[in-house]
Amino acid sequence: MSETPTGGVQPGAPIGPIAFLGLGHMGGPMAVNLVKAGYTVTGYDLVPAALEAARAHGIATADTAADAVAGAAVVLTMLPSGKHLLDAYRGTSGGPGQQGQPGLLAAARPGTMFLDCSTINVDEAREASALAVEAGHRAVDAPVSGGVVGAEAGTLTFMVGADPDDFEAVRPMLEVMGKRVVHCGAHGAGQAAKICNNMILGISMIAVSEAFVLGEKLGLTHQALFDVASAASGQCWALTTNCPVPGPVPTSPANRDYQPGFAGALMAKDLKLALNALESTGVAAQLGPMASEIYDTFAAEGGAGRDFSGIITDIRDKSEQPRGQA
Repeated sequence: MSETPTGGVQPGAPIGPIAFLGLGHMGGPMAVNLVKAGYTVTGYDLVPAALEAARAHGIATADTAADAVAGAAVVLTMLPSGKHLLDAYRGTSGGPGQQGQPGLLAAARPGTMFLDCSTINVDEAREASALAVEAGHRAVDAPVSGGVVGAEAGTLTFMVGADPDDFEAVRPMLEVMGKRVVHCGAHGAGQAAKICNNMILGISMIAVSEAFVLGEKLGLTHQALFDVASAASGQCWALTTNCPVPGPVPTSPANRDYQPGFAGALMAKDLKLALNALESTGVAAQLGPMASEIYDTFAAEGGAGRDFSGIITDIRDKSEQPRGQA
């Protein structure tokens, strides 16, 4: 996608400079893959260690977010929450005696493509897109699935909410970072697909974990249950890729003491987003809210930094307690 006279991008042509804001566990490897593919990337992160790691992998860095954005054709954000994103777009005034931060929308050239890969509330994604368009820019929401392993390997799935032309404009760079890129609909549709998907994932991991603990109680080996369920109607990603017990899937986090992976705190966050959407739409869901409560407790009781499949250890521990005390 080539730069237009106003600094934006056009579908089907080579893309111009990219500002990548948020170089953490996910964003850092994604930015590295863009650089390896020949894209010009300038990164920024509030954490000095993230900037140092980015430079070590050949990513140019800027002193401020506004500096990174100033010459970019695309501004890619990977931020912790919708509030972080909206504050970054608008800028912050700062408290008494403090200097505020300029907004990214004001710092960018007209027609810049704002591509957000954060996972946030659907309403926040739509608000961010509206702000970008009102400021004379273009907007795409494209949250990801696949975790740190997928970010490093360039095998992420991108769920995209955008106008068709904008989707085609960013598709080539998304295909560098992922193996599957799905246009889900208009602004906010990418976030909608992400939270629906992760609600399924959270519920299914709890179900798989409960089944393995039940199997243990009934005398089944982990391998026997896996061999049956992985080839029968119980088959799912939580079982065949992220199996919560060590052994059957050697690459699953269970084989490295539940090092993430996809951390319990992130699953709790995504299920909270799903819960917000369920409540706002009036869906009569039962398992989604229950999964959100289970992962909230798991994260609060030591599971925040463990892989979300570590929920099996919580289920197993509580299964050893007398009835009524779990």
